[in-house]
Amino acid sequence: MANRLLDKVRNNGTLTFKERLMLTAQLSAPAIVAQVSSIVMQFIDASMVGHLGADASASIGLMSTSTWLFWGLCSAAATGFSVQVAHCIGAGRYYEARSVLRQAITATMIFGLLIMTVGVAISGPLPRWLGGGDDITANSSVYFLIFSLFLPAYQIEYLAGAMLRCSGNMKVPSLLNVLMCVLDVVFNWLLIFPTRSISVAGMEFTMPGAGLGVAGAALGTGFAELAVAVLLTWYLWRMSPELRLTSGSNDFRIRMGCLKKAFRIGLPMGGEHAVLCGAQILTTVIVAPLGTFAIAANSFAITAESLCYMPGYGIADAATTLVGQSLGAGRKVLARSFGWITVLSGMVVMTVMGVVMYVGAPAIMAIMTSVPDIQQLGIMALRTEAFAEPMFAASIVAYGVFVGAGDTLIPSAMNLGSMWAVRLTLAALLAPAMGLHGVWVAMCIELCFRGSIFLMRMRYGNWMKRM
Repeated sequence: MANRLLDKVRNNGTLTFKERLMLTAQLSAPAIVAQVSSIVMQFIDASMVGHLGADASASIGLMSTSTWLFWGLCSAAATGFSVQVAHCIGAGRYYEARSVLRQAITATMIFGLLIMTVGVAISGPLPRWLGGGDDITANSSVYFLIFSLFLPAYQIEYLAGAMLRCSGNMKVPSLLNVLMCVLDVVFNWLLIFPTRSISVAGMEFTMPGAGLGVAGAALGTGFAELAVAVLLTWYLWRMSPELRLTSGSNDFRIRMGCLKKAFRIGLPMGGEHAVLCGAQILTTVIVAPLGTFAIAANSFAITAESLCYMPGYGIADAATTLVGQSLGAGRKVLARSFGWITVLSGMVVMTVMGVVMYVGAPAIMAIMTSVPDIQQLGIMALRTEAFAEPMFAASIVAYGVFVGAGDTLIPSAMNLGSMWAVRLTLAALLAPAMGLHGVWVAMCIELCFRGSIFLMRMRYGNWMKRM
């Protein structure tokens, strides 16, 4: 059904409002599964390590914003090329789409190796730069070092997944992301904990384990990502109807025209993500003096909240595909319609998720840690943030709409201005008096403001001017 409706988009067919809703739902559902499964993997890491104690949890929590920075740079590099592919497929230029893919493989692998080198180089001093204490810096350094060594695998996994999604194939990346979660559980179970006896249905078993703790969590995630990167690349290369590279040219040289377009789309996103993560790192620095419990609770709450907003990112992926292919086919009215359908759908879904998060906060935190003080701080943070979810959805999905149009500079500036002028200013003012609660109140206010300005740009901005 989705392929038939996408053919209508590409071939100037008429889509009823019901068909647009159906197509949005059919592309969003697997994309949501993919996004949720990726954050479930982080949830698994956090909850498994959480049972090792507060210091182990804080070791990973301290590095969370830095790992997001590097993940975001990988994503931006992939998006600079995948949006071009969406436009080419929408216009029926499949040969050109494959050419962009070949160039993307070369460019992003070089980039992945580059940021791997940077990550390895800074892994030693980074925890100190972030304000970590002597009790957690050693584990934090090891965690980030292992994470950095797997960055080329992360990069190719992001690229292959983005290319398949922009071609309209949401199911394969979604299924493989679920597999990645399963593999993460298995690898973590074997690598984090030592050999121990477990009881199942009254029977005792010896479970082998490496007992690597925090390092085991990093290795488990890295191996899971590597396995899925290989599978995604194989499918893209040999099985994708639109993008398979089994025949035709074998030219993987990068051409200036394609690279310039990739920079125009991806550079604002990468710069924005770097500065946003810089702001999040500064938030970590604000939280760090509040103590180990606050660091751990902040990290757990961020991970748990991700389960709430990841559906928004799934719908944003669908928005990028729908808007990108509509504009590639020269259909601006249809692109605007898909833009509003996806944004409003995201707001509805994340409003429901916000209610679930508010009600389920105690159970969520109990899964992630057994330390009562950390649980209470985490519950407070989640319940504060629940009120921001509808407007957070507006900013997330609207950004996906703008990315599909190739319009990333102004939205990136909007994200940066909101984060730095509103969130950090308020957090710095409120944290001394209100502690961790003040940091999350500032976050809630800022996300509501950000959603408002993104809705205004959707309504009044000339975001399709690139096409």
